[in-house]
Amino acid sequence: MFSVPGLKVVSLTDAAAARIREIMAHSAADADAAPALGLRVGVKKGGCAGMEYTFEVAREANRGDEVVTEKDATVIVDAKAVLFLLGTELDFRSDKFSSTFVFNNPNQVSACGCGESVEIKPRAATA
Repeated sequence: MFSVPGLKVVSLTDAAAARIREIMAHSAADADAAPALGLRVGVKKGGCAGMEYTFEVAREANRGDEVVTEKDATVIVDAKAVLFLLGTELDFRSDKFSSTFVFNNPNQVSACGCGESVEIKPRAATA
């Protein structure tokens, strides 16, 4: 497990925690699948700015993943994304036209105009 004194990998707003709980409740209805542990969050190369955030329902935690449980919601941060997401606040916002998770990431350097792609610099590792 990776840690920096006084700094969480990811923290959740009340809105993000509520949405994660909703997603987990809906995924529990899938009787053919293993029970959901939480929402897996990661990053991958792509988009015009270089990286994109990823989400999926996690049915297991992999070696090196960071498991964050807060406000009765669980986020599993992919091991390869920890240094990119360190100190990030995950929020969820809805308006008249859309609903989306929002990353308030101190490691994000820039974003493309469409908002789907970001440039992120990994935080220096101090384990």
